[in-house]
Amino acid sequence: MSIDNLKSVIGKRGGLAKANRFQVVFTPPTAISGASIAKGLIGALTSGGSLKSAIPDPRDISYLCETVTLPGRAIATVDYIAEKQAVKIPYGFINEDVTATFLLTNDYYMKTMFDGWLEMCHDSTTYRAKFKKDFVTDVVIQQLNEQDVPIYGIRLENAFPTGVAGIALDNNSESTIQKLSVTFAYDNYIPEGPLSSTVSALRSAIPAGI
Repeated sequence: MSIDNLKSVIGKRGGLAKANRFQVVFTPPTAISGASIAKGLIGALTSGGSLKSAIPDPRDISYLCETVTLPGRAIATVDYIAEKQAVKIPYGFINEDVTATFLLTNDYYMKTMFDGWLEMCHDSTTYRAKFKKDFVTDVVIQQLNEQDVPIYGIRLENAFPTGVAGIALDNNSESTIQKLSVTFAYDNYIPEGPLSSTVSALRSAIPAGI
């Protein structure tokens, strides 16, 4: 193993992947988008923003996403004793939840959106759970290269938020930017190549019913 051999391998495979080259694409359920427009109009007026900021744009979500994890997967096994020693037999797999961190703007766009999304999952007034098909959406996470072209993607099928972390307010943090941490659950994740991930991202960016 020499440094020249390592440089050769890296070079012929397009270079090293950068942790800061990524994007997240999804459109929240239609009912949330409609409510967000109404709240966004009020937020735009009170925060000094423009009225066009009240219109949901999937690119805003991607730009405001500071960190996100590509989920891991573990094979679930059971010990089976055939003769002298136990061997592991796979019977399924376990997917990790996905955690993302979003920057908060002065209209609290991301916080308002996820508050509405959680409310769609389970009504905090009536304490009734909603139908899952009404509050799930596909979330696409892409690793990009230096030219912002997807080189690998993960599509989370039927994703929805299961937790929104608290936000600390502190008189001693004058220059601190507010951030929101969200945990997603999903039915399954599908690894995708550059072309299929691009198609999935386009589909996820289009609101349901269009």
